[in-house]
Amino acid sequence: QVQLVESGGGLVQAGGSLRLSCAASGITFSSTTMGWYRQAPGNQRELVAAISAGGRTKYADSVQGRFAISKDDAKTILYLQMNSLKPEDTNVYYCNAGLFRYSVDSDYRPGAYWGQGTQVTVYS
Repeated sequence: QVQLVESGGGLVQAGGSLRLSCAASGITFSSTTMGWYRQAPGNQRELVAAISAGGRTKYADSVQGRFAISKDDAKTILYLQMNSLKPEDTNVYYCNAGLFRYSVDSDYRPGAYWGQGTQVTVYS
């Protein structure tokens, strides 16, 4: 059974940093495109960052230069390093496995597997 277990969320002051982790099991992690999404109440879920099996990365414009997605294939853990956090980054963040796109010019669509979500709150 596929499991995605997230950790690392919390409360931080604006300008601070957090590192989210997603421990994956039940998937061929090294050959799977992984990503982080976020969703605030009343908003659509949006892609924050994605990383392909080959290590290629994609970021939302709003986090470009501040966030970094990475993975450890040996440990099957996905990470999201979040720096220079802003109050507007406050969201529930979700790990997702199996993202896909039909071409390099297309938007990613989420895979079927989701973590439970972890709350990130940024205060000023």
